[in-house]
Amino acid sequence: MKTDGRKIIHVDMDCFYAAIEQRDNPELRGKPIAVGGSDKRRGVIATASYEARKYGIKSALATKFAKKKCPKLIIVPPRFSAYKEVSKTIREVFYKYTDLVEPLSLDEAYLDVTENKLDMTSAILVARRIKEDILKEAELTASAGVSYNKFLAKVASDYNKPDGLTAILPQKALAFMQDLPVESFFGIGQATARKMHRLRIKNGRDLRAFSKLELATHFGRNGQFLYNICRGIDERPVNPDRVRKSISEERTFSEDLILEKDIVEQLLKQADHVSELMKKHNIKGKTTNIKIRFKNFETLTRSHTLGFYTNKAEHIRIEVEKLYRAIENTREVRLIGVGMSSLDTELDGSQLELDLKPS
Repeated sequence: MKTDGRKIIHVDMDCFYAAIEQRDNPELRGKPIAVGGSDKRRGVIATASYEARKYGIKSALATKFAKKKCPKLIIVPPRFSAYKEVSKTIREVFYKYTDLVEPLSLDEAYLDVTENKLDMTSAILVARRIKEDILKEAELTASAGVSYNKFLAKVASDYNKPDGLTAILPQKALAFMQDLPVESFFGIGQATARKMHRLRIKNGRDLRAFSKLELATHFGRNGQFLYNICRGIDERPVNPDRVRKSISEERTFSEDLILEKDIVEQLLKQADHVSELMKKHNIKGKTTNIKIRFKNFETLTRSHTLGFYTNKAEHIRIEVEKLYRAIENTREVRLIGVGMSSLDTELDGSQLELDLKPS
């Protein structure tokens, strides 16, 4: 097993948005709350407190369904400016220890502390100090995972939430994953997990029993990744200049859009917003993407790649309208998404805002 002596930490804030709301409003502490859109306007949940998660409230769940699961659930509208300020404070903590910080979103990041600014030899001690600093500076808890690669550090940070600290050492890695459910493997989603269960793959031990060829046969290009991770192999470096793959905006509507002119108008409006966001970050893209979700929740995605990079609204507007009209839709639309991918430059890795408020 190749480790190269690396020391990687993955830090993940605990219920970040909800925790900030409870921190700033004492009346919300100890109560089931969720940050997201209104249940009366087809909102969705961005994150939920641990009190709410006991009822099965998860991110991306429709708010109206969340309220059915937990009638006493308190819905708090998102305050992205506040979350960004706290994220900035947390990153300042990270940079006290290393410049090799790869943000994944506002509330999580990888850190390479193999060589760190305080010359600390123990990555576990560094992680503990980081958690203490975050608690002191932001009055929030974080969970941290420590290992010799990014995959295991991520798995470790999820292992003992909230306010956890878990280390997976090289000599313990295979044993740690033996009985770990495949659902707990970072990078294995629900659809892949269901397919694994049909193949009688329930944990790391079962996954290791499959050859590289067998995994490629069942899971395509993802087979190599699966073969490696169940053996504790992940050679990806912590990249402080991580490339963002796409920029997009989605809107769920309080009432279904019926008329074609209204649907096209909304597509063009979102194309303008995506253009503004790209110009703000001084980046361009080649591939235009749209997502259309109908009244029955069926979802279609379409994309087209240009022969040049652009962030101009007129280019994106033309592409999204062409993509939509090619669908020849006659159904009512509940959600529209517009995005650009194949980007030409790099962002800082932070999440661009997801608009949770329906139009």
